[in-house]
Amino acid sequence: MADNHSFDAVSEINHSEMHNAVVQAQHECAVRYDFKGTRASIEFNKKDATLKIEADHKGQLETVIEVLKEKMARRGVPVNALIRGTVEDATHDTVRETLTLHSGIDSDDARKIVKDIKQLKLKVQAQIMDDKVRVTGKKLDELQQVMSYLKENGPKYPLQFVNLT
Repeated sequence: MADNHSFDAVSEINHSEMHNAVVQAQHECAVRYDFKGTRASIEFNKKDATLKIEADHKGQLETVIEVLKEKMARRGVPVNALIRGTVEDATHDTVRETLTLHSGIDSDDARKIVKDIKQLKLKVQAQIMDDKVRVTGKKLDELQQVMSYLKENGPKYPLQFVNLT
């Protein structure tokens, strides 16, 4: 039995599942009756982790985003990983919005997570490692308490717990 156990709290999404969700949303936009003959479209840039959504008007833009969120939820991609941008006017009387996919834990949030873990008064240590937080302790029960606390009181973007040893 190991002396110390640990896990990493990270914020990342499965890019292949996100790609599949985007392809499904693009297909639905192509075949839906209310989108026929419109400029409703979704472009996914994997390298930058951004989505460019274009539509004829703001109402249609919101509908396209809802279709995308539905496909993301069905594929198991956390919907709250989407960071909305500003709606801007595009060519030919259309509107465009750029959405960003959140990845990694922000440094301010990482410091808050470490502080919150220390306030739990458990015998665990938390340390910031790049864009993740590593939590170590002797008892698995205490690590599970930290996990459940972070699930309920963590940041507004999705957290995953990996490398539990």
